[in-house]
Parts: sequence; structure tokens; C-alpha cells
Amino acid sequence: MSQSDAPDPAVSHRALRTVRVWDLPTRVFHWMLAATVVSSVVTAKVAGNAMAWHVRFGYLALTLLAFRFVWGLVGGYWSRFASFLPTPARLARYLRGMHRPDDHFDVGHSPLAGLSVLAMLVVLSLQVATGLVADDEIATTGPLIRFVSSQTSRLATGWHKNFGQWLIIGLVVLHVGAVVFYRLKEGRDLVSPMLHGDKALADPVPMSRDHAGTRVVAAVIVAACAAAVVWIVSLSGL
Repeated sequence: MSQSDAPDPAVSHRALRTVRVWDLPTRVFHWMLAATVVSSVVTAKVAGNAMAWHVRFGYLALTLLAFRFVWGLVGGYWSRFASFLPTPARLARYLRGMHRPDDHFDVGHSPLAGLSVLAMLVVLSLQVATGLVADDEIATTGPLIRFVSSQTSRLATGWHKNFGQWLIIGLVVLHVGAVVFYRLKEGRDLVSPMLHGDKALADPVPMSRDHAGTRVVAAVIVAACAAAVVWIVSLSGL
């Protein structure tokens, strides 16, 4: 049992039960996106022949992000946007250190973590979108550059190569820092549940669906998103 799964003294008199919080598609998405973002940043810094891989990682990121936005509507309970994007009242309770029994701040994403996840998805989506119409003025252009004006392409390229890139790096550092903070200061292990999917909890909470049927649905969604990305890329040859 990990440190985060150890019984809290306040609830030690209640039996803990294992709850599936993060379904397999969400976990695979999380680690694949992390690897893709790191690879994209590294290949952008190396440049040269690595730019071809930078473009490929961009297409992979687009596929993953499209999947996550769909999965945020139909995925496991704790992966849905409705479960972790806070209302103003819920966010206010969290910031005051207050909660209602149905808040479950310690199960999925806390309100602040939920907002950071949304920020990461939006910023990454903007970075990919600008890459689709960017021009490095050397040998690489986005597949949709022919559909925008030269001025729009310049603005997109400027964002993609400068502010957008550093904003992503900042969000990644903030995310990793939060994971370390919770581990060292509060004894909460946020990494292990994202590996095996489960948490040991005392309070009854909804369990995420995570069975063969949901995984087939996820695979179909990924295939559809990948096909859409292939179609987008094909537009460069029209």
C-alpha cells in the first residue's frame, strides 16, 4: 500500500475500499501526451533533420488532444469535464478549505488541478493549431498554411516558436511541481493512481467505468481522431 493509500487517522475507523478512478484510456492518454510534449520540445530545440519528427509529434499531439476532448464527454466518471471543472461556488469552497460531502476534492482532480488540466489542453491545442499554419522559412510549413494569409501565418509562427512554447514549458513545470508538492507536503501520491488507476478511499464515491466495452469505444474514438488528422495533413497536397 502506498503512502497516499494509508488510512487517514480521521477515517481509520472506516474500512477503505479500492475504487477505479482513472480508466485505462485516460491513463494511456496521460503518459502518451507527456512523452509527446517532451519529444516535441526536444526536437524543436535540436531543429535540423529533427524537425520532421517535430511535425510528426505535432500530429500525434493533435490526435491525442482530439481524443481527450471527446473522452471528456463520454469517458469514465472522473475523466469527464463535468466531474472536475469546478463551479465558482465549488472553487470558493476549496480555496476556503471547506467542502461538502459530494465535493470529493481528494478523489479525481481538485478544482485548481481541474483548471490547470483545462489550461494545459487549451494551450496545447492552440500550439498545435498554430503549427498547422506555421512557416519556419527554411524547409517546414504547416499543412494548412495555404488556407491563411501570410500575415496570419507570421503571427501563428511567432506564437508557436516563442510565447506558446515557453507557456507550455511553464505549465509542465507547474504540473510537475504540484505533484512533488502534494507528495512531500501532504503525503499524497498522485503518480501511482495514474499508473494503475485505483485509489483506496473511505467514503463511497462513483467508480469510473473501465472494462472491455469502454476500451473498445476509446479505440474507435482514437481511430476516428487519427483519420481526421490524416485528412487534415492530406489537405497540404490539394
